Amino acid sequence: MKSLAIKNLKGRPVRTAVLMVLAALLSFTALGGTLVVASLGKGLDSLKARLGADVMVVPREATMKKKFEDIVLQGSTGYFYMSSALADEVIQREGVGQVSPQFFLASTGSSCCSIPVQIIGFDPDTDFTVSPWIKRTYGGELGKYDIVAGSDLNAFVGDKLSFYGVECTVAAKLEKTGTTYDTTVFTNKDTITALIQSSLDKGMNDFNDTDPEHSVSCLMINAADGTSPEELVNDINIHCKKVRAFRSGDMISGIAGSLSGVSQMIRLLIAAVWVLGIVILLLAFTMSVNERKKEFAVLRVMGASRAKLAGLVLKEALCTCLGGSLIGAVVGLLVLLPFNGVIEKTLALPFLLPNAGSITGFAIAAVALSVISGAAAAAVSAWRVSRIDTGLILRGDN
Repeated sequence: MKSLAIKNLKGRPVRTAVLMVLAALLSFTALGGTLVVASLGKGLDSLKARLGADVMVVPREATMKKKFEDIVLQGSTGYFYMSSALADEVIQREGVGQVSPQFFLASTGSSCCSIPVQIIGFDPDTDFTVSPWIKRTYGGELGKYDIVAGSDLNAFVGDKLSFYGVECTVAAKLEKTGTTYDTTVFTNKDTITALIQSSLDKGMNDFNDTDPEHSVSCLMINAADGTSPEELVNDINIHCKKVRAFRSGDMISGIAGSLSGVSQMIRLLIAAVWVLGIVILLLAFTMSVNERKKEFAVLRVMGASRAKLAGLVLKEALCTCLGGSLIGAVVGLLVLLPFNGVIEKTLALPFLLPNAGSITGFAIAAVALSVISGAAAAAVSAWRVSRIDTGLILRGDN
């Protein structure tokens, strides 16, 4: 009966191809949608981990910039500064626990720099957000003029890059984060101070009266024990002038909301495609059975039982759905894996693919669901086959 099922499929190539395409569509949609939703969630988790602090404090004028959140959250090019005196005022507030400064510098023109990127400086002695991330790929200490390149930059360990006339060495390359931090350069306080000073000396940036030795861009703060981040934010915003404090969670709430909306839309699309696909499969199998009534009647006369006829229909369905589902899964992987960067830019949201094990699991689940759905649709037709009245069919009365 198995060989008969294969012969029947080969004998009707058009019908078989249509059924396989429907199964492939179900598998492709399930795998593609699941991978996109999972990648968005993983990207948001990566962004949360990248912030790594309860509270962020920036100069008040920075919040007036249109690209403020993009600079802070997504590593877009830009810069802002506040004096060390303002930073010290914040640090002395009760409830401040761990605190570390960061320094932003944008290298936006090819005339001044090897590549246009956002440069973020940190203090290795106090840092608790960037250093753990860097240590995953680099166990040494960054010397002066050493930099760490984001995963998407066309720069590799040992390469020399020039910023504002200062030559720097790529000491390490970071893991992918799924955000535009993947095109950011990180370095220590000494190097970023030298770069800022060089840009001032060359007149390449408008920093007003910024003194690189006594300025910071932002403070990353963890609340002390017994103080909630909300209490600390309120205290700083009330008592410290010319600065603005934010909870890290509040800063990414907008991104989280956009991600939730996109994810919900994708889930609805998956559901709609699956409902439509299953209905079409059901109709296709039903039409196939109606066309083949005399064939099934002849098989009954030749000794095939009702159960064997129903099994024949199910075997044909399983073969077509399995083949189509595998094709759909492969196509889905070929579309999503090489072009995940394009998807990330199109969605403009953090996007980080799951690991290979998770992707394999998603692919297997998509194929299994597609095959089960096809078999369920075919089961209705199999039941109809088992109810065929052989005498009526052969006499032409039905």
